[in-house]
Amino acid sequence: MRRAFFVVLLLSFMAGERRIAWPASFDFTTIDVPNSVTTNALGINNQGQIVSNYSDVSGRPLGFLLSGGTFTTIDVPNSDGTDAIGINNKDQIVGTFGDPMFHGFLLSGGTFTTIDIPDGFGTVVEEINDRGQIVGSFTDANFEEHGLLLSEGTFTTFDFPNSTRTSSGGINNQGQIVGTYVDASGGEHGFLLSRGTFTTIDFPNSVTTNAFGINNRGQIVGLYVDASGATHGFVAEPAHP
Repeated sequence: MRRAFFVVLLLSFMAGERRIAWPASFDFTTIDVPNSVTTNALGINNQGQIVSNYSDVSGRPLGFLLSGGTFTTIDVPNSDGTDAIGINNKDQIVGTFGDPMFHGFLLSGGTFTTIDIPDGFGTVVEEINDRGQIVGSFTDANFEEHGLLLSEGTFTTFDFPNSTRTSSGGINNQGQIVGTYVDASGGEHGFLLSRGTFTTIDFPNSVTTNAFGINNRGQIVGLYVDASGATHGFVAEPAHP
């Protein structure tokens, strides 16, 4: 839910595992759910299937899947609103719904499964990889936010060391996780969690950096805010000696 619309084109960068020669320009296609007031695009898989959310004429947020030119609404039963955020290459969709508390969901084979970390006071799900591992964040009884990983039915929680808030936004098939943490002074930074080790991701000379997604080549996408207050998207390439 934290992802910004301008990151959409960068997320398409994550589609394949092979190195792609990108063109100097892009062909843009507008995505508008019929009869919607607003439409976003947040997640895309290798087949070009897109998931996200839109607002209907009443202002209610609903998720959607765009596949083969056809829109399908995603609406968790009895929810106040649904936000579809991630889709893997096995057509499994994850996101968040409210009732009004936030809950995560997995939509697989036409069946919704609610994702709630035990004893949490709100769970947000952001992404799923092809192994079925799911990442997101949750709020505890003290209203503090922590990252979470759901793998083979088991929850693992994590916090960037000495942070006041941690949220995870993306995971690749190698299990590398990216997200955002807040330090003791209130500054926001991106992070990479790989094989149990945290690495800070800060765009040079930025005021704020958020990391949202990572592909199987280790490329990371997100946003940063510069000294003038302007917001930009970024792609971070792994540095090789």
